[in-house]
Amino acid sequence: MAAAPLARSAPGPDPPSIVTVFVEITPFDLVKCEVDKSSGYMKVDRAQRTSSLPPTIYGFIPQTYAGPKVAAMMPGATPGDLDPLDICVLSERRITRGEVLLHANVVGGLPMLDAGEADDKIVSVLRDDAI
Repeated sequence: MAAAPLARSAPGPDPPSIVTVFVEITPFDLVKCEVDKSSGYMKVDRAQRTSSLPPTIYGFIPQTYAGPKVAAMMPGATPGDLDPLDICVLSERRITRGEVLLHANVVGGLPMLDAGEADDKIVSVLRDDAI
């Protein structure tokens, strides 16, 4: 069976099991970029402040939003962080550039509280990864 094509803005071909990920940073990047909400362009968010690199591919799931419903599930959170859901993608393959889309199989999540805001992290594996 052929893999479904990546839809530019869809949360995925079979959410919440299989989702689309927009990659913002990889384990090989020293600068984190993110989408500027007002322009839609990529912008530099920050240079990594230490010599340690991100342990996984990291990005967000398009057409998701950490708003009041996400905050309601996190004790101590007043709002959500008002961003798309963050996602970490494990893979045996080296993906060395950001600003790409990929499909990932969701395996779990980590509830996170960042300065009083719900900022959950979804954990996934690259779709069709050998591991």
